Amino acid sequence: MITCCDLAPPHVRAIAPYQPGKPISELAREFGLAEADIVKLASNENPLGPSPLALSAAQDALYDMALYPDGAGFALKAKLSEKLGVAQNQIVLGNGSNDVLDIAAQTFLTPETSSVHSEHAFAVYPIATQTVGAQSIVVPAQDYGHDLAAMRAAIRDDTRVLWIANPNNPTGTFLPWAEIEAFLESVPPYVLVVLDEAYGEYLPPAERCDTAAWLARFPNLLITRTFSKAYGLAGLRVGYGLGHPDVIDLMNRVRHPFNVNLPALAAAEAALDDTDFLERSYALNTAGMAQLAAGLAELKIETVPSKGNFLLAKVGDAARINTELLKRGVIVRPVANYGLPEFLRVSVGLAGQNARFLDALSVVLAALSEGVSGAAALEPRPDPGGRKACL
Repeated sequence: MITCCDLAPPHVRAIAPYQPGKPISELAREFGLAEADIVKLASNENPLGPSPLALSAAQDALYDMALYPDGAGFALKAKLSEKLGVAQNQIVLGNGSNDVLDIAAQTFLTPETSSVHSEHAFAVYPIATQTVGAQSIVVPAQDYGHDLAAMRAAIRDDTRVLWIANPNNPTGTFLPWAEIEAFLESVPPYVLVVLDEAYGEYLPPAERCDTAAWLARFPNLLITRTFSKAYGLAGLRVGYGLGHPDVIDLMNRVRHPFNVNLPALAAAEAALDDTDFLERSYALNTAGMAQLAAGLAELKIETVPSKGNFLLAKVGDAARINTELLKRGVIVRPVANYGLPEFLRVSVGLAGQNARFLDALSVVLAALSEGVSGAAALEPRPDPGGRKACL
């Protein structure tokens, strides 16, 4: 008997689902661990949690949860407009920036078209492309990052979207803004360039760029940003895109009504005012990145220089090492699905959490180097400090 699933479009059936980081609750069930003893450094979340101003605003918004949110997001758009120097009709809101990426694909791609992205780029780019039946053109990476010249050469007559993440996830690589600006000048106007800046707040101030000012020159540019990372609102799912009014108008026709919920809108609006929290997040990330890089170097582990809030570490047998870390209550991110089977991606955490990861990795690596005779050392040792050691 033929079922509805049998008749689903082939391009949908062929999609490899996005693999999120393992939740703490799942690991606790799997290995019989106490949730309080688990450290999660897998999903590039802000270890400080949310901005206090954002938390308060979200709590206040709950009293109106029986009402639909403002589908146009007027208040948040007004604040973004003032902060970024763009008109409100140049802003589209999303259920996280992931939603904005999906909307872009649904708006500008068809089964007769293609999109271009780099090897080792964010997994959502090919998924969003394949969801609408378009073809992904994958360009080999250069030093784990984007090869802009090769990406420009890969553009075809049927190409409608090109994806760039800067900094890139999961590798953390960064392209100088002047190179991206020159690249934009060379791209045909029929190609929408999506510039994903999810990790832009973690760039050193000297390396940041007002890319929103480029929109007047490049009507085929869409900039996507999120409140999930430095702003600490990953659980609320709110992001936005900046583009030419005509681009945004088309995307708003595809965007689902009320795609950003009431507490998320309120929290994001308040978070934009909490500059102290953003500065603390940046400072913590800078210190944590240095701690992880130094610790991994001491363990003779190669890393890819990163401008995000995570570090890519070449550990060798990443699948086995990841399993052993999980047994010890440490969650990091295997990235074999990104074509990087020897690497683990580690998010920057609090100082104690970073130390917990480095200590666990040291024990696992030492046991693996001893071979079979060191198998007993792979048995997890109790952590008498529990979560307190991570605060």
